[in-house]
Amino acid sequence: MRSASIISLLQAAHRRLIVPAGLAAAVGLATLTPAFQAPVAHLAAADREVTPGKRKDQVVDVYERVKAGVVNIHSERTVTTPADDPFSRTPVQPQRVNGMGTGIVLDPRGYILTNFHVVDDVHSLRIRLHDGTNYTARILSLDKEADLALIKIEPTRPLPFVMPFGTSSDLMVGESVIAIGNAYGYEHSVTDGRVSFKGRDVTLNKEMGYKGLIQTSAPINPGNSGGPLLNIMGEVVGVNVAIRAGAQNIGFALPADYVIGRAADLLGRRRGGLRHGLLVRDTVIREAVESPIRRALVVEGVEPNSPAAAAGVKVGDVIEQVDDLSVVSSIDLERGFLEKPLGAKVPIKVTRDKLSVALDLNFQGVAAKPVVVAASATDLAWKKLGVKLQPVAADAVAKANPQLHGGLLVTDVAVGSIAAASGIQKGDILVGLHTWETLNIDNVTFVLNHKDFASFQPLKFYLARDGKLRDGWIASTP
Repeated sequence: MRSASIISLLQAAHRRLIVPAGLAAAVGLATLTPAFQAPVAHLAAADREVTPGKRKDQVVDVYERVKAGVVNIHSERTVTTPADDPFSRTPVQPQRVNGMGTGIVLDPRGYILTNFHVVDDVHSLRIRLHDGTNYTARILSLDKEADLALIKIEPTRPLPFVMPFGTSSDLMVGESVIAIGNAYGYEHSVTDGRVSFKGRDVTLNKEMGYKGLIQTSAPINPGNSGGPLLNIMGEVVGVNVAIRAGAQNIGFALPADYVIGRAADLLGRRRGGLRHGLLVRDTVIREAVESPIRRALVVEGVEPNSPAAAAGVKVGDVIEQVDDLSVVSSIDLERGFLEKPLGAKVPIKVTRDKLSVALDLNFQGVAAKPVVVAASATDLAWKKLGVKLQPVAADAVAKANPQLHGGLLVTDVAVGSIAAASGIQKGDILVGLHTWETLNIDNVTFVLNHKDFASFQPLKFYLARDGKLRDGWIASTP
């Protein structure tokens, strides 16, 4: 057992940890009756003049078409508030805080796009579809810089609608837009407004800022984050991300063309090191102001000795299909390659010189050597904590603290386990338990089997997440 104290290594970094703040809101209703009130004229429905087709306007039409592509996100995170007495040895009990957000369906298999800040630090995610069906979600990929995240549910049947992406490149100031989201927890709330400005730079704090946002007057509230901003054709032109606190009808969205590239990258990370070797460019054509866009994905480069090169893909090809999926964007390209194993033969179709060409792409990559761990040690961590762990080298945690010698990657967290309740997530790197480093499974076993283990309760843990050190308490262990 390594004798180095995790506390001595992390003491300085621990003082720099930032505890996320929660947001509480209350909604009140009030009525005001004037002292002198004129009688209200009652008009029967049959007496009203109704212009045919005006009730079911463009907003209603868009909502009915795309509502199945929007999901409501309910989250739970654990927050540890510093003790009033800094010298107190009594551990501070963690508190659970509920959160909310919105997501956009990218693929019928349950892949969903949302904001990074919606899922950051959460230990449980519950997704509610438009039809009321509930699922538990897991986090797959994160892009903190873009404030985007890829999450996944395991639907019992394919999701019925994938949200269509438009373009923000020709968005007009004054153009009508529609927002759909989980505003303040009110699921699938619809609002509409106008594009107020394009290319707005917004700084939230010292650590977070955005460039080139769409400003809109469509009311956006806490809970709308991660939801779509749509034009009246039902195309996603942005992803709602922020509001101006204290203001009315000043909201912001990430531009769709920016989101498409970053979302494709998030999906591409799911290939697990397998590479296709394609360098592509998304193109957009809108023949008239009121016509829908036509997207195409053009090959700009082919990596030498890659599967794409071996398949015969050439620069200038327009990718039309991957496997059985039609391709119009880089998101579709990565969707087509999702869940393909090493050595899989994937049929693709491209247009070359106005002719359709069928090719076969054989996936290749470098498979990681599995780390063999004694079953008894892994079983103990799973039984007592609800986690599966795999050793990682020092470079995996160097960004969090260069003094760390390594850690244990959390490869799975049991639903309802004490680790999940304490905020530990899949993808975290466990670097310490109690006062000891955790460089291998034996280190965890040492702590869990320690003769004084009962006195360690609640059990302190340290982990690395997104390049930062975090700590917490596991309230009780069996």
